[in-house]
Amino acid sequence: MSLLQLQLSSHAFTSLSSHNITKPNRALYSSKTLNFGRTKVRAVGTIPETDSDTSEPEEPPYVGFAFISSVLLPDGTPDIHYRSASGGQKLRNIMLDTNIDLYGPYARALLNCGGGGTCATCMVEVLEGTELLNPRTDKEKEKLKRKPKNWRLACQTIVGKPDSTGAVVIQQLPEWKGHEWKYGKDEETESSS
Repeated sequence: MSLLQLQLSSHAFTSLSSHNITKPNRALYSSKTLNFGRTKVRAVGTIPETDSDTSEPEEPPYVGFAFISSVLLPDGTPDIHYRSASGGQKLRNIMLDTNIDLYGPYARALLNCGGGGTCATCMVEVLEGTELLNPRTDKEKEKLKRKPKNWRLACQTIVGKPDSTGAVVIQQLPEWKGHEWKYGKDEETESSS
């Protein structure tokens, strides 16, 4: 199917200007009907379709997320939600926009600061993808000084830049999680000792 380009003649707009519908005291709709009888429409040319075999459009850059819930499923496996978003956003906004539980028991009004970085109820544990995140802010350093280095405040964490690609694995509500993760690097060092 081709796209058709149209060109209207100058007579198409003369009937509109003769009705003078721009006066403020007059209603915008007139009892007179507008006459477009002299309007001429003619095709100027067609635009041929592009060959779909030449190249497929590139996908926009995005960051993939795996959000792991703090509660295990009945069969004992973790509940994992997969999402994707463009970079350059705060982790808190990404989680709330994609309906991921961020606050857990603190989700009610007045139990969290709403993204100000003062309550530390939006704590998450970054299991993979720390290279895509901004360094800890001063508020994070203050609130998380006794927590592991891979714990972050979602409201203070910016994920990459708009053109970033990669994957980030986030443990929701790490202080409430019902399981422990075993990291591949720790297992290798223990077995070599």
